Amino acid sequence: MAAGLLAAAVLSPLRAADVIVPLSFSPALMDRSVSPAVDFYLYADGGWLKTTEIPADKSRWGAFDMLGQNNWQRIHGILEDTLANPGEPGSNRRKIGDFYATAMDETAIEAAGMKPLEPELARIAAIANLKDLSLCVASSHVHGGSPLFGIQPYADEKKNDTMQLIVGQGGLSLPTRDYYLDEKYAKFLPQFAAHMATMFQLAGSPADAAAKDAQSVLLLETELAKISKSVTELRDPIANYNKMTVDEAAALMPAFDFKAYLAAAGVPASETSLNVGQPKFFAAMNRLLAEHPLEEWKAYLRWHAITDAASCLSSPFDKENFRFFGTVLNGTPAQEPRWQRAAKVLDANVGFAVGELYVAKYFPPEVKSRLEVMIQNMRDVLHDRIVALDWMTEPTKQKALEKLRTFRVIVGYPETWRDYSGLTIARGSYYDNVRNAAAFENQRQMAKFGHPFDKAEWLRTPQQVNAYYQPSAGQLVFLAGILQPPYFDPSMDDAVNYGGIVAVIGHEISHGFDDKGRLYDAQGNLADWWTQDDAGAFVARAMRLAQQYNGYFALPGLAINGQQTLGENIGDLGGVTIAYQALQRSLKGKERKLIDGLTPEQRFFVAWAQMWRTKYRDDALKRYVASDVHSPGPFRAVGPLVNLQEFFDAFGIKKGDPMWREPEQRTKIW
Repeated sequence: MAAGLLAAAVLSPLRAADVIVPLSFSPALMDRSVSPAVDFYLYADGGWLKTTEIPADKSRWGAFDMLGQNNWQRIHGILEDTLANPGEPGSNRRKIGDFYATAMDETAIEAAGMKPLEPELARIAAIANLKDLSLCVASSHVHGGSPLFGIQPYADEKKNDTMQLIVGQGGLSLPTRDYYLDEKYAKFLPQFAAHMATMFQLAGSPADAAAKDAQSVLLLETELAKISKSVTELRDPIANYNKMTVDEAAALMPAFDFKAYLAAAGVPASETSLNVGQPKFFAAMNRLLAEHPLEEWKAYLRWHAITDAASCLSSPFDKENFRFFGTVLNGTPAQEPRWQRAAKVLDANVGFAVGELYVAKYFPPEVKSRLEVMIQNMRDVLHDRIVALDWMTEPTKQKALEKLRTFRVIVGYPETWRDYSGLTIARGSYYDNVRNAAAFENQRQMAKFGHPFDKAEWLRTPQQVNAYYQPSAGQLVFLAGILQPPYFDPSMDDAVNYGGIVAVIGHEISHGFDDKGRLYDAQGNLADWWTQDDAGAFVARAMRLAQQYNGYFALPGLAINGQQTLGENIGDLGGVTIAYQALQRSLKGKERKLIDGLTPEQRFFVAWAQMWRTKYRDDALKRYVASDVHSPGPFRAVGPLVNLQEFFDAFGIKKGDPMWREPEQRTKIW
């Protein structure tokens, strides 16, 4: 529902041993022995690529990940401080400290073994019919599990002043449906079955029964994969909007007691309509429930209970879980340290409480005000570009400008911090704390019904290295965690910052007008505000960009999916285009000095490319291409640039050079 991705000098410093350098723009990252006309990515990032190894506990490594790791180090310090200075009972600080303490208490976790999971396994064992199964699925969803499908209260996307329950496909353990169906990923299926058998044995099943159950789960998940939409198909908000009554939804799946499920999941009985994102999935799921024996579905639920809990259980479960999902699927040799895994769990469960401490320590108000000025400048540039578009007619331009004016921009942290007063966290079981936090969040979500859609609510915690656009809320959010080098560095010249944070701002603004974002009007509703000719002109340009990225190969035989990544590629192209024009405005009347032997224009493009320097492990890259809506870093570094004549001019790239792209092949949208 959201599309997504200031300064070291003004943020509290890390200890030197904790900092990963260099983060910001640097000529040392370049390889000037490579001509920019031959391979611009190597020219901009070749020095870093030659000297950098992916850390043993990471599946990829780049500027984005380095900043993320620095932020985790900051959060680590915050968490340790909550142990040393715990705060009053019932306070957020005490809850954070108690949660973190249980996550770090390996002695207690090892002593407990799998006992914390036993009540859930007993509940599954007691299932006698499909109604029992429906209630068990509801309990799993309430406590953070994900079997069969998913639900989420959100705005009615065609009438976003009201809330609506969204029900969507799910239930797969592997990254996408392709892992079950595409020959490229076939090697993982026997390893997945072996992993499940091992986990079943750890949970007490004899070897023969464990192997049989593993095969049953693999069969069921493969069948679910066959009826699931692809990542690309899930990007279509119109096709995935199917409003119906609860009775109509229940009629799609009579084998599953949907009404009993809704009541057990906490959905108020007053909610009589909902959006079933993929009706064909649920009709086919009903068929699978009727065709396959109940014992197979019980094995499926046991598997999901075990795998969902694995990281909270004793080391045999945790290590085997990492071995498959970390090493086999991603090629990562080593686990992250326990404190970092714990920090990520706290970010997912009490992240806004952690974020309040993070912002107070690391995010001063002057960063927020400075970025707000940059955002207004970018809106002004996009306004002028829309006015000047030669492919859009005046009626659609006026609608686009109205939408641009209504964007709500939030920088750093939310206006109101989330209330965790009703959450119970105790110095007892780590597993129980995770389940309690999930149940608390489910209750918070269900309490939204009967109230207007809150357009100010944040979807991500402020300490994350990210930014995003939420179309139904018309909301552009720039999180505190990203407002640092390499994205923004006040010690650097304008060219570097415009190639960094200003292009990121442009990227997020452009999401409001990408292939999905353009389908929402100025009020954030799914509505057709385009003339037929203008929509056709947009689609033609977007398809040209999709074809460009279809021609990129992440690995031999592994092409990027230009349709799957189209929204983010439009965001990158729009971001660079708008930021470059904004830079030219900022340079007007100023002396254009060479710095590090580079013109401002050259520094702008190198800064952009250095932001996206990334190395991947091969299996992690395969997973990324299959499941992510972003193109891999090397293609983000270069893909948008080859559509700009200004890029070719900056480096003297001519027809016949490897980096050259013919004018008729280039894409210009915004």
